[in-house]
Formats: sequence, structure tokens, C-alpha cells
Amino acid sequence: MAAVPTAAVTPVRRRRTRPRRPLWAYALLVLAGLLFAIPLFWLLSSSLKTNAEIYSWPLQWLPSAPNLANFTRAWESAPFDSFFVNSIVVTVAGTLGKVVLAVSTAYAFAFLRFPGKNILFLFMIGALMVPGHVTLLVNYITISNLGLINTYAGIILPGLASAFGTFLLRQHFLSLPAEVMEAASIDGAGHVRRLISFVVPMSRPAVVTVALIAVIDEWNSFVWPLIATNSLDMRTLPIGLMFLKDAEGINDWGVIMAGTVFVVLPMLLVFLFAQKYIITGLAGAAIRK
Repeated sequence: MAAVPTAAVTPVRRRRTRPRRPLWAYALLVLAGLLFAIPLFWLLSSSLKTNAEIYSWPLQWLPSAPNLANFTRAWESAPFDSFFVNSIVVTVAGTLGKVVLAVSTAYAFAFLRFPGKNILFLFMIGALMVPGHVTLLVNYITISNLGLINTYAGIILPGLASAFGTFLLRQHFLSLPAEVMEAASIDGAGHVRRLISFVVPMSRPAVVTVALIAVIDEWNSFVWPLIATNSLDMRTLPIGLMFLKDAEGINDWGVIMAGTVFVVLPMLLVFLFAQKYIITGLAGAAIRK
């Protein structure tokens, strides 16, 4: 029997087919998307409507003629320029402080050995379960005794420690290749150099995720800036919305919605541009116990 030429025998490659998801899964996904998208759409649409269009029945989803005067009235009815400056200062300084503390603390929990390390980590995990409002009175007394009421420092300092950010980064640091850290140690790199030159660059998605969560938290904070300030020129944007509502009255919803757009739009743009980092950072931290 003649041998079959090897060139004539070719392996059959099977295409990998992804399992088809059931139709109800797509229906639930669309429903969940609508639950989030409809209120946002109504906010943007109402900011361009007159009061008659907002109160019309049946509902008028789109304005007949976009009314940009609502944004002008909102800006002139409240000092939004001061609100924006205050929110930017508090958000930038608070985010930088949170990220620096979270990165350094997570590095200590992940790579350093010291007495009581596991107990301290359990206390930090327990802090995640304590509502923030429990510490409002203590924080206010402390800030008042330090003479920091109605200052940027008084708004920023009590919230600098981030238990969630530390936990997330610690979990991600533990998933880094041990060979890289051993090579850095053999090369003579100290802890600061390892952190700055190796750990942080390899953990960029997780660090960006913590920074974005801190940005959103600082930007949307309402209760503590309201308590820690007593003058209008130190208020932040969320408190400015309350001032706008009191100034314009509850019936002028077009102006109030326009003011709400001033608060929501910056964070919406930040999330749209950085959502991939959030997904990557959270997924990377979830793979390590």
C-alpha cells in the first residue's frame, strides 16, 4: 500500500463558536439600561423645556424648541462660579490625598511585615461597614477645635482615609508577579523605589479606579461640606443646587434641572472616558483572595 503524502493530510480546524445567550438575558440588559438612561434623558430634556412642557400630559419627551435660557437663569440665580471653584479644589486635593494614602497603606499591608498587621487589616475591613454619618459629630468637633470650620482643609481632611481604596489596591498588589519584586529587592531597590518604579506602574488600572471613585465621591459629597462650611462662598456644587432650589422655588423645574446638569455633566464625561479602567481595576482586584 502506498504511503499517503504528509502534505495531503491537513488537520481540520474547528471554529470556536461562542455559546448563544438566551433572549431573556438581552431583554434584562436592555431593561437595566433603560432604568438608568431614562432618568438621565429626562433630566437633559427637562433642562431645555419650559415649565408648561414639563408639566404637560401626556408626557412630552422632547422640547418643542430648546430653551437655553434655563442655563443662563440657573447660572445667574446662584454663584455657580464659586461653587465650581470650590468643588474643583476639594475634588482635586481630596482625590490626591486619598490616592497617596491608599497606595502607601495598601503597599504596607501587601509587602511589609509588622506586628498586628492582620488585626489592623481586619479593623480596616470593619470600617467599610460603618456608615459615614456615625462619625459626623466627632469629625465636626475635631475640625472645630482645630479652627478649620469654613476652610478647604476642614472639608478635605476628615475624608482622606479610604478603607475601600486601600482594600482594593491591597488585593491588586497581592496579584503582582513575585519575581518582579524579588528582582527589585536583589537590585537594591528600597520600598519607596519599589512602590514608585514597579508597583504603581504595574497597577495603573487599579490606581486609576481608586482615583475615579474618589473623584466621584468628593464631587458629589453633600452632608459634610454642608456641615463644615457656613458661608455661601465656600459651598460646593451639590449644596449650590439646594440654594438654587430655594432661590427659584420648587415650581421652576426647568432652571433646577439646568443647574443639575452643571453638577452631573462633568462626572458623566469622566466616567465615559475612564470606564475601561474601572472595569479592569475591579476585575483585577477580584482575582486575588
